[in-house]
Amino acid sequence: MNFLAKNNKIVKYKKPLSINIGVVIFAIIIIYVLFNLFVYLTSDQIAEYEVQQGTIATNNIYKGLIIRDEEIVNTDQSGLINYYLRNGSRASVNDVIYSVDTDGSISNEITSASKDGSTLSTAELNSLSEKIDTFTSTYHPNDFYDVYSFKNDINSQLSQTLNTTALNDLSDQVNTAIGNGTFFKNTTATPGIVLYYVDGFEGLTVDSFTPDKLDPTTYSKTTLNTRTEVAAGDPAYKLVKSEDWNIIISISSSLADQLIEDNYIKVRFCKDNQTANATYSILKKDDNYYLNLAFTNSMVRYASERYMNVELLLDEQSGLKIPNSAITEKDFYAVPKEYFTQGDDSSDYSLLVQTSNGDKKSVELVTPTIYYETDTAFYIDDETVKSGDSVVKNDSSSTYTIGTDTATLQGVYNINKGYAVFKQINIIYQNEEYAIVETGTAYGVALYDHIALDGSKVQEDQLIIK
Repeated sequence: MNFLAKNNKIVKYKKPLSINIGVVIFAIIIIYVLFNLFVYLTSDQIAEYEVQQGTIATNNIYKGLIIRDEEIVNTDQSGLINYYLRNGSRASVNDVIYSVDTDGSISNEITSASKDGSTLSTAELNSLSEKIDTFTSTYHPNDFYDVYSFKNDINSQLSQTLNTTALNDLSDQVNTAIGNGTFFKNTTATPGIVLYYVDGFEGLTVDSFTPDKLDPTTYSKTTLNTRTEVAAGDPAYKLVKSEDWNIIISISSSLADQLIEDNYIKVRFCKDNQTANATYSILKKDDNYYLNLAFTNSMVRYASERYMNVELLLDEQSGLKIPNSAITEKDFYAVPKEYFTQGDDSSDYSLLVQTSNGDKKSVELVTPTIYYETDTAFYIDDETVKSGDSVVKNDSSSTYTIGTDTATLQGVYNINKGYAVFKQINIIYQNEEYAIVETGTAYGVALYDHIALDGSKVQEDQLIIK
């Protein structure tokens, strides 16, 4: 009995700890994701830019004064006037430009008939629409004075188109009035471009212009084709008889010096982005310089303009195009090349840095990153050496102290490998937004490199969170 009782004592079995490997892996993944999320949210995000081949034109925009060969044509009769040719149109010999009705009967009928816009053809409506679209797309608030001129041009174009239709419809009455000496159709004696405004600049030439004429803020002109009545001797229209025309712009003495060696230039007209080639000459008046641009075509396109913004396409630089925001500067040690050595099995340049341990001196071979070189020196940073370190010339007791010579380089931070590496650049040309840099430089940036868009936010070897 005692034996049975003694053996009835039960000892509980402890199960071994069981680890679910799936849970562990899941926990590790969660911790990793949370860590990266924390790093992402608390780190400055570095925007990147891919280096591309590009060009920047060294452009110069000026407001110029237009000079043409213009002749004012006066009317010989007094009475009611109607116009039939659109402003800026090319007139042939004997084209009817305007009519004068001395008793007003025919003119009133023409004016009344011209108020019916339903007679306009689809082509005429499209022409008006295109003219309005061109004006609105190129309009600038600084040229507000053009608005009223444009309004008058549109109204006149409508009126003259409708007048021509009415004149043809009233051919019998017109012929009778002409026979009675009360209606006069006035035609051109010579071909040319017809313009319906006068401004006092008609006799202006390249030799006779004065600097005050280049100021558009004081400019005014009188529109002729909005009148309904004229007196004998009044200006009826003016005729431009030559395709040769000029634009005069004021320029600096430095630009005058730059252009003195040539007489040919490419010009962009800002009004419609058209380009043309011009011959030019430099004029000097009262110690001021002026550029006389001479054209032999395209005059009719800008016949209604007295002033125009033009861009001189002086030069165009090509290379690697990078934003100015990416450009930064970094200080370097400029170490003479003779203190660098190359090992037997390596093409890398190294330095023998002298170290001291009490009275005992030794040298340590270090291989710094070279960022730039001149004919006499390599540029390195403080990654492997510091200011005050002594480097020994190979096979010589001559030493050089790091920090004796320093230099600052312009460059960008390359982030191709996920961390920042400074790359030196040579700027060829730069405007307000971009710079063009040399291609193929030994320690520089290359095509399709990814660089930090804002160089001021990056430091050497910084890990980049994209």
